[in-house]
Amino acid sequence: MKENVVWITGASSGIGEALVYQFEKSNYKVIISSRKKEGLELVKAKTKNPNNIFVLPFDLSKNESFDTLASEAIAAFGHVDILINNGGISQRSLAIDTKLEVDRKIMEVNYFGTIALSKAILPHFISRKKGHFGVVSSLVGKFGSPYRSSYAGAKHALHGFFDSLRAENYKENIKVTMICPGFIKTNVSMNALTGDGSPLNEMDAAQDKGMTPEACAKAIKKGIETGKLEILIGGKETIAVYIKRLFPKIFAKIIQKAKVR
Repeated sequence: MKENVVWITGASSGIGEALVYQFEKSNYKVIISSRKKEGLELVKAKTKNPNNIFVLPFDLSKNESFDTLASEAIAAFGHVDILINNGGISQRSLAIDTKLEVDRKIMEVNYFGTIALSKAILPHFISRKKGHFGVVSSLVGKFGSPYRSSYAGAKHALHGFFDSLRAENYKENIKVTMICPGFIKTNVSMNALTGDGSPLNEMDAAQDKGMTPEACAKAIKKGIETGKLEILIGGKETIAVYIKRLFPKIFAKIIQKAKVR
């Protein structure tokens, strides 16, 4: 196996947790991270071989110590082959109702936290002439929708950053796979921030009917292992990417009326 150590953020629940099980059953060694140490320990306990799991909790919004964190991750199994940037927070509020500090928090976690961690591990990838970033964006990283202005902005920013990083480091054999899920049945909408920064505490109807995290994780793993540049994951909502690309005026009218929460 060419790539056998994967580091997954946001690994205590949802897509991240499902990814842990997918990679672990393929004999990868897995470093699992999120803010919730207890949640990570529960995930570790559910795996078939806990010796192949290393728990490394941290907060994406506190990136001052990420160089030290990357060193800990490398030391866990001797190296890191893949970093899957899955950790983040969503939003359910209109732009006009969203306080600027909430916009900043979403950007700090979803964008700055992700690129800070990626920059911390990048020298290790370059020194080995081998490394792969899996970046969990969203379909709204490809287009904006109501109630997700800041979230869409942060996800759009990730595409720009990692497209540039890929172009800068192709000679070093550094790969980037942008991952764009649609409606996946997780607690992402439950934990999404509203305009004043409080959690929504509601499950979106579309989310509730979405793809399972397990099916999503399988698609992500396959896309990373086959070296895809970008993966669109979900149901009929993925068609929106192509409609926007080919028929932007039609898409603008569709998204205005779309029931997105």
